[in-house]
Order: sequence, then structure tokens, then C-alpha cells
Amino acid sequence: MVVLLSVCASFAARGQASGTYTPYSIYGVGDLSHPGSAVSKTMGGTGVALRNNRYLNLVNPAAVTARDSLAFMADFSLYNDNKIFLQNSIRSASNTFSIGDLAMSFPIWRSSAMMVGIMPYSDTGFGYSFDYTDPQLIGRTGNITYSATGTGSLYKAFAAAGVTFFKHLSLGVQWNLYFGNITKIYATTFNDASYNGILNGTDGQISGSNFKFGLQYEQNLGPKHSLIVGATYATATTLGGTMESYRFSSGSAASDTLYYKLDRLGQDSKVKLASELAVGISFQEKGRWVVEFDYSRSDWTGSGLDVSRGFTASNVFSASTAEAFRAGFEITPNRNDIRYYFNHVSYRVGAYHKKEYFLLDGQRVTATGVTLGLTLPIVNNYNGLTLGVDFGQRGSLSGDMIRERYVNFSIGFNLFDIWFRKPQYE
Repeated sequence: MVVLLSVCASFAARGQASGTYTPYSIYGVGDLSHPGSAVSKTMGGTGVALRNNRYLNLVNPAAVTARDSLAFMADFSLYNDNKIFLQNSIRSASNTFSIGDLAMSFPIWRSSAMMVGIMPYSDTGFGYSFDYTDPQLIGRTGNITYSATGTGSLYKAFAAAGVTFFKHLSLGVQWNLYFGNITKIYATTFNDASYNGILNGTDGQISGSNFKFGLQYEQNLGPKHSLIVGATYATATTLGGTMESYRFSSGSAASDTLYYKLDRLGQDSKVKLASELAVGISFQEKGRWVVEFDYSRSDWTGSGLDVSRGFTASNVFSASTAEAFRAGFEITPNRNDIRYYFNHVSYRVGAYHKKEYFLLDGQRVTATGVTLGLTLPIVNNYNGLTLGVDFGQRGSLSGDMIRERYVNFSIGFNLFDIWFRKPQYE
């Protein structure tokens, strides 16, 4: 089926500082990062219809108003990605460690608030090599080795603001700035020094911006319960920056530049990040438990990723429509318990099923997982330490593809403090 995917399973187990290490990051803008904070990740990635005055919600900008009107809030998380790959009888593993998000929020005026932060958007990380085995070719030239490596990330810095009307309807808008670089290098080397090797590569310096709009409507169902519906829409992003493509011939015989081209993204090459629509619904007993269901969809078929240098590695890759179904549940036994600490702990479980934004040889790549987590309150029960784990699988063994099974860990810190209280004098 896919030559590049077939040989990717041979890469060795290793730990890296990059955000991911997977053969599926060869294509497009890489492996799209999991959405939201550590709290959101422990609930299957939900958040479109989640309102909680204790944690920042990075999924829906309208949720920034769910807060104490005098509070300063911050969120910071770390993410550990551990994968085991299997293709036929070939097995390997990888692990990476990265920052998940950094965000802070503060009130603006009355029922309005603002949030700023930064998080990964996508990561590229792969490396593999193999030796040619054609006896006729090796007999003429000696041993030949092909290798490929890829590194880089796109980051998303954002600023969001929201306002609540009539205590029920919240609207928000978020401006996103994308930036980063993606480097891919492919090399063919000969053991016989009389033959020149070939080095191909691309180096992309990428930028772009878009807007994300959000709304949430909360309807009280008695004194303790409420129903919340939410929606977000992120506009498409035409990428700017540059994509440098090159091919060199090098060896003891001679060295030469065979090809060089510098494309200006947005002018010479039109590449887009797709727009995304997400909807969600949640039902909660205030202060005790909440259950949420989300659905999101983004159409990448017109993105240009599958026809642009630096984003497509072969003709087996084609951009497609991405979809995700997510569900999450949280319960806090008793926040007012003065005897037992673990009644103050928030326990969570979630699940998701998503379709990736590309096809490989016409085959759909899907991922399914289950999440578990909890938040341990610190000091005043508003500050907390969140611990989470994500068990899942992407891909399958059919069609000569690679199956990824992963156990990912997240740790988050949510900070809460009253900064804007007016001093009182007797």
C-alpha cells in the first residue's frame, strides 16, 4: 500500500522534546494536537457546552464569562505522549513530552471577561530508514540506504473576549495567530563513494490568523439543575510565510545543486487550514456533576495540502473531512464536606471517536480513546492540580497500515485568585 508508512514502523523507541513522533505526521501540517486544557482532555476533549467558574475553558471563547467577576485565573499543562506501533510483525515505540497550554483570564467590565494564551496546534515528528534489497541494483552500485526525518510544530497564540446577556446567553470571539516551522529531509546514500548521494528537503516558515466565534445558552431547570447548549465556528485560514524546497547531489565525485525553489505561501502556493463547526450540549447539577456531548466537523478537501510542496509526501495522501464525537462526565461528591478531602476531588471520565483530516490510499484513518482524570483541590478548593490519562488507538492493521496504540498522560495547574476586590475600611 503506502511505502512510506510501511517503513515508518522500523523507527527505534526514543524520547524527544518535540510534541509528537508518529508516521501519520508526515502528511499535511502534521499531527493535530488534542484540544483544550488538561481538564478538557480528561473529559474526552469536550468543552463546547461546558461552563465552570473554577477552570478555564479553552474550547469555547463564550465560556470565558463563567467566572467570579473579581477573579484572575490561569491554566498551565504538560503532556506526555507514549505510543506503540505495529505493522505486520514489526513493532516499535516512542515517547514525547511537551507543553500543553498556557493561558490566563481576567474580567473586563461587569459580565464580560478576556483570555489570552498559547498552545500547540500541530506537530511533525518522524524518522525512518531502510536499505534497498534489489540484488541487481546492489550488484551494480553497492549498498544503498534511504532515510527520512521530519521535525517542527505550529503554535496557536490567541486572545479571546466574551460577554453574557440576560444571565443566560454568552457570546465570545477569539483571534488566533498561527506560527511555526516544519522541516522534512529525505536522503539517499551510497556505500560506494564513487556514487553521489541525493538529499531532498523542504523547510517551511508558516504563519496565519483566523477568528473563532462561540456561543452558549444556559437554561435553568429548577434550583440545582441546568441545560447548556453551545456552538463554535472557526474560520478558514490561508497560510502565509515561505516554503523552501531543494535537492542536492553530494559525494566524493562532485557536489551540485539539482533543484531549488522558494515559494511564498498565499501567493505561489495556496494552502489553508480548514474552517471548523462544533456543537455541544451539557446537563448538570450545579456544583456536583455534569455530562456533555460534543460533535465537530471540518472540511479539508479544498485546503491544498495534498498538492503543495512541503505538505504532501506522496500521491497516496489526500485531504478529507475530519469529524469528532466526544463525551465526558465529571462528578464532585461534596464540595462542602469539612471532614473528608477526597469528597472535594473532581473525578472525570470521557470518550471520543474521531476521523483524521486525510485519507491514505483512499482509506480513512480513525482514532478512538477513553480518558480518565481528576482534579485535586489546593488551598481554597479553587486552585487545583489535574491529572489525566488517555488510552486509545489510531489506525488499524488492515491494508498494510500502521496501528498506533497509546497511553498519554497530562498534568495541569489551574490557578485562581481574587485580584480586583476593592479595599474596605472601617
